[in-house]
Amino acid sequence: MADPIRGHSLLSHNTFAIDVKADWFFEYGSEEELLAALPRLERPLLNIGAGSNLLFCSDFHGTVLHSAIPGFEILSDDGESAEVRAGAGLNWDSFVERCIANGLYGAENLSGIPGEVGASAVQNIGAYGAEVCRLISEVRTVDAESGEIRVFKAAECGYAYRDSIFKRPENKRYIVTSVVFRLSRVWKPNLGYRALEQAFEGRTPSAAEVREAVIALRDSKLPDPKVLGNAGSFFVNPVVPGPRADTLSLLYPDMPRYSAGEGLVKLSAAWLIDNAGWKGQSIGRAGVYEKQPLVLVNLGGATGEEILNLARTIIADVYDKFAVELSMEVNRI
Repeated sequence: MADPIRGHSLLSHNTFAIDVKADWFFEYGSEEELLAALPRLERPLLNIGAGSNLLFCSDFHGTVLHSAIPGFEILSDDGESAEVRAGAGLNWDSFVERCIANGLYGAENLSGIPGEVGASAVQNIGAYGAEVCRLISEVRTVDAESGEIRVFKAAECGYAYRDSIFKRPENKRYIVTSVVFRLSRVWKPNLGYRALEQAFEGRTPSAAEVREAVIALRDSKLPDPKVLGNAGSFFVNPVVPGPRADTLSLLYPDMPRYSAGEGLVKLSAAWLIDNAGWKGQSIGRAGVYEKQPLVLVNLGGATGEEILNLARTIIADVYDKFAVELSMEVNRI
């Protein structure tokens, strides 16, 4: 079993390319390896995936853990659906690609999302009319405090828009080691997202074609983190009461709005930021991406605090102009 590494740089472990260090870094390749190491690791612990939803604002004083647990195993298959177990360290997009190659459908609209399988279950990733929680059957975890294995059924995970119980401070002790997904054997494209519907002009595409279209859409809007450090969408689309949305619609007829159930309306954070004048703007080395105002970027050598300062300035300005409060999707460390 490998030993923890002292003073390890996290530059390659976060897509914002923030140059910070961890007092200790430990990568494990199996659940057993993690369990054996836990008693001797310096606390606090921070378990990360590819760091695609993290903003490091300082060095981490404790141990950063990273899963390298692989695996893609079909557990059951009745011809109409199948259950697949994937290791937490498996690259998410590779998982989607393998699903399609094996005739397993449902994840194709989530193609191209950076990160790993374990993080997908924590963040409840979503895009283009799909959310991963609709595919998850169960999440297997290790309790870092007790060393016990706990399996959460999907209904126990508290899934909501970009949220789960695993994001709560009291549940950070649960380290995801694998996820079981239920996928369809029957192909039915999800073209509810307008840009996808338009891409195929009324014809029925294959799963591979949907995957290609989704990746092309992402590439047209989002910067490559290898070129321009970023964590994808930095802000969550705000949900407001219906009457508040109605008032805004009267003032701004072109403002997008979507039903969020129970008298609530989801607004577009991108529209709010854009119409507050922030698209393509910057403060120092932190900027707002010119093609997608939801995305904050590291223009070169920015610190986490610089990115955070820009985010807070945008939040305050949007609230001042629209009386709508944005919240951050990215986890600040």
